[in-house]
Amino acid sequence: MKAPAAGSSAGRSPATRSSAGRSPATRSPATRPSAGRSPATRYGLVVTGLLVALAVAVVAGVALGSVRIPVGEVVPILTGRAAPSPYRTIVLDVRLPRVLLGAVVGGGLAVVGAVLQALVRNRLADPFLLGISSGASAGAVLVLVLGVGGGVGITSAVALPAGAFAGALLALVLVYALARRGATMTGAGLVLAGVAVSYILAALTTLLLVLAGRPEHFQEAMFWSLGGLGSARWDTLALPAVVLALGIAALLTLARPLDLLLVGEEGATVLGLDTARFRAAVFVLASLVTAVMVAASGAVGFVGLMVPHAARMAVGAPHRRLLPVAALGGALALVLADLAARTVAAPQDIPVGVLTALTGGPFFLWLMRRRAEGSPV
Repeated sequence: MKAPAAGSSAGRSPATRSSAGRSPATRSPATRPSAGRSPATRYGLVVTGLLVALAVAVVAGVALGSVRIPVGEVVPILTGRAAPSPYRTIVLDVRLPRVLLGAVVGGGLAVVGAVLQALVRNRLADPFLLGISSGASAGAVLVLVLGVGGGVGITSAVALPAGAFAGALLALVLVYALARRGATMTGAGLVLAGVAVSYILAALTTLLLVLAGRPEHFQEAMFWSLGGLGSARWDTLALPAVVLALGIAALLTLARPLDLLLVGEEGATVLGLDTARFRAAVFVLASLVTAVMVAASGAVGFVGLMVPHAARMAVGAPHRRLLPVAALGGALALVLADLAARTVAAPQDIPVGVLTALTGGPFFLWLMRRRAEGSPV
């Protein structure tokens, strides 16, 4: 009598034979591979978690500050079901626009950071690497030094963001012109041009302040260069919100070409992508979104560097999933950072860019160390 072959099922237990004989489609849920549904499930959980966390952060941002408002008073005011309350003006006219502006700016910077990292194929990139922040700061300082708007009225409210926006656009044009070589524009060229333009515009900003000779300008310019949301109002929220919505919609339609860039320049070209033209167009779009965000909030750094990395770890690299998660993560990060800026040294308001730099600087050094060791980042 022959012994059962090693590969046969004769010597196996009934339970083992039963399990082995089933096709993958008929196995029990406990043994069926879940790889096909896991990414979608995980994505849904991540988005839901971020939405819940952002809602909680918004309520906390409205309730906490130099004057603490009970949550029981905040929620009815936000939902429009509150009786007349002495906190109504603080909630609706002061804190809510500031919190929402923080969410919009954080989301915009994070989305642009994710896109720029794909464009230049360098995960150390962020919106401020390309000199747009320095351009916005130079434009704002020029408005302050020239006294445009006289410091009062709607002219002043429009002049400062307009000057920052013009400076950011100037930086965009300079970086684009310096990085372009004929019909081509490389990621390395963008990075080098951005660093050069950033240094030049930062020097011009300092020169403007020195020549002005007015100490009050130094304080205003310092707060602007470090970023802050203290000047948020409903009329300053509309433009960044619209630009963020349109920018995300446009970038989502370009998700597949952005994914192609991840395989490399030659691979993307073989697959039919005009990489030079595509990179130039998306670079302009991303820079314009960044300019609007910086014009509204000042220079808030490192959000566009840190959040895209966290988003990739949560949902992967494909941009159709990455961009919405980056937007929600950036919104949550900046709302929490601004909440800390208002409460850590209350009633003093710390520039939110200081806190993002305190966390972003060590993160940047960690990324550099990982790259030096040859690890993917």
